[in-house]
Amino acid sequence: MGFSVDIRVVSSSGRSMFKIDRSGKLKCYVKSPPEKGLANREVIKLIAKSLGISRDMVHITRGLTSRKKRICIDVYMTYQQFLQAIGVEWQIDMFG
Repeated sequence: MGFSVDIRVVSSSGRSMFKIDRSGKLKCYVKSPPEKGLANREVIKLIAKSLGISRDMVHITRGLTSRKKRICIDVYMTYQQFLQAIGVEWQIDMFG
């Protein structure tokens, strides 16, 4: 059993990072354009690197051609652990 998270992807942003917006939604900024799956691959790579796992363990299960994506990760963890691993846990306190 894995962990699923919804992410809004902002492509061609000039930076690669995760951020919680004012409404509390998770955003992933990637440098790659939304062409030929480049942005999707960068999202997968960024998540895998942040969690220290193989890219094969990260899947986009919904929203391949949309900015809104559902990501499934083949690792058991809580949402809080995920936020901590990608480095945005501290942002929750700012908007919460």
